[in-house]
Parts: sequence; C-alpha cells; structure tokens
Amino acid sequence: VQLVESGGGSVQAGGSLRLSCAASGILFSINAMGWYRQAPGKQRELVATISSGGNTDFADSVKGRFTISRDNAKKAVYLQMNSLKPEDTAVYYCNAEIRYYSGVLRGSWGQGTQVTVSS
Repeated sequence: VQLVESGGGSVQAGGSLRLSCAASGILFSINAMGWYRQAPGKQRELVATISSGGNTDFADSVKGRFTISRDNAKKAVYLQMNSLKPEDTAVYYCNAEIRYYSGVLRGSWGQGTQVTVSS
C-alpha cells in the first residue's frame, strides 16, 4: 500500500492550503490517519490525527487553525490549513495505520509534501 500526498506549495502568511493523502493498494481497513511535519533541523512532530470513527486530535500549535478530515470510501485524509504562519514551514507527511487481510497492522508513511509560508 502506498500513501500519495498532494497539495503542498508556497503561500504568504495568513494564507491557506489543503493537503490530501490517499492510500492505494489492497488493504482491509485503515485505523487512525494523521499528518506529521518536519522542519529543517528539527524532529518530526505530530500535527493532527483522526481515528476511524472521526475523533480528532491536534498539536497545540495548530489548534483553531488546522482541521483534519477523512473519507473512508476514498481511503483519504485531508488537512485544511488556515491562517498559516512562517513557523508552519515544513515537509508534511501523511501517516496511516493499515490493516491488511493477513491481519497484520502496519503503519505507513507518504513521501512528504513541502509547505512553505513566507512572511
């Protein structure tokens, strides 16, 4: 299974971007999905997660500005980012807990998409 991300780009502070991530391949189900980010010289950090039932969690730094949603039929997760700040600049990675027909549960990562916010 592959996770394919799209929607990154460059925007000025205060602007918005929407990231998308879709799983392709044979799988049984997807549990939690989420977005992480990694800025230059920093560790990868959690941005937002959403459970299979739609429960969400956000990093304090993005609460009130970002929303996460998913479309289970499309095996996709989205991150709507509003009121972007320069400190949101990072490579954003999609993550999903995938259950295979074999019963194996395995986490998968997307390739990353760059988000650059200029002041």
